[in-house]
Amino acid sequence: MNQIVDYELFEVPPRWLFLRVETADGTVGWGEPVVEGRSHTVRAAVEELMDNHLLGEPVNPIEDHWQTMYRGGFYRGGPVLMSAIAGIDQALWDIKGKSLGAPVYELLGGAARDSIRVYQWIGGDRPSEVAEEATQKVDAGFSALKMNATEELERVDNPATVEAAVDRLRKVREAVGDGVDIGVDFHGRVTKPMAKRLAKALEPYDPMFIEEPVLPEHNDALPDIAAHTTIPIATGERMYSRWDFKEVFEDGSVDVIQPDLSHAGGITEVKKIASMAEAYDVALAPHCPLGPIALASCVQVDACTPNALIQEQSLNIHYNETSDVLDYLEDPTVFEYDNGYVSVPDAPGLGIEINEEYVREQSEKTVNWHNPIWRHEDGSITEW
Repeated sequence: MNQIVDYELFEVPPRWLFLRVETADGTVGWGEPVVEGRSHTVRAAVEELMDNHLLGEPVNPIEDHWQTMYRGGFYRGGPVLMSAIAGIDQALWDIKGKSLGAPVYELLGGAARDSIRVYQWIGGDRPSEVAEEATQKVDAGFSALKMNATEELERVDNPATVEAAVDRLRKVREAVGDGVDIGVDFHGRVTKPMAKRLAKALEPYDPMFIEEPVLPEHNDALPDIAAHTTIPIATGERMYSRWDFKEVFEDGSVDVIQPDLSHAGGITEVKKIASMAEAYDVALAPHCPLGPIALASCVQVDACTPNALIQEQSLNIHYNETSDVLDYLEDPTVFEYDNGYVSVPDAPGLGIEINEEYVREQSEKTVNWHNPIWRHEDGSITEW
């Protein structure tokens, strides 16, 4: 059997960690195990898992490898461990697909669609002048956009703050019309009382969804928020396993789940989460403000998932100031967008070819990305 014989990790700009896994017959698979701003920590977790559980083992029993990495430790879950597992899992599927000459989605049951719609980010951390940018993205062929709802908020903020968020969405809606979907990301910056007020105020402008209206540790508030609005509720980028998602499925508060293929246990786990969601009539829209390997993994799952709705992608996102998604690919046309859709790839494995020479060159640079620390006017820390 084809055994795992070597691995390497590469920290590359703008804030990504790539994993290269090689087998005895020379097949190479790539994964993207990273927690943005915690790459050194995840790197150590990947090394621990690879050294203790995977080197010298055959590639093919991916489910058993997943169970071993997850259940082989007494302490489980959380962003660091699940992201380390995710990147390893992606690389194993990449190798298995290449070895069998098939895209990963063919190994997961085959395609349920020919393409998946993508959305494009507008604005930045502190959204401004989004209407003009929205028009440019729609002119470029996108039919779905996403924007941050607000800057930092007080626990209970004033009417002017709410009106500023409404005004931004109103301008975007007026600029692009009703034929374009607009997702609004609360980014976990919003407390429960403000989430209810914002949802009610934004409702006349028909967002595609409101995302992460509260932090996941306050998911128990989602049924109350859902009762105050008809806007679909999306969440899940900071939820890491099917057990984390179980509660929101059971209470019926969420309409769109957004697990991250580099945080929520990889292809193996997100496919299971997506199937759970289907049983509860919940759509899948994977979170992906990351690099090309994460995006390729997302598209593989989208391809074979009937309830996949739309795919986030990070081309030209405000984080990518030094390097962008396509820079690391031998053939960037695999992510060419046609009228706001990306075609399901037919190449083996993850369907991409990484430019290894460029990866090695970029990994020589110093990468030390951390998210901003925001504070209120009184000096107390707030959510970014």
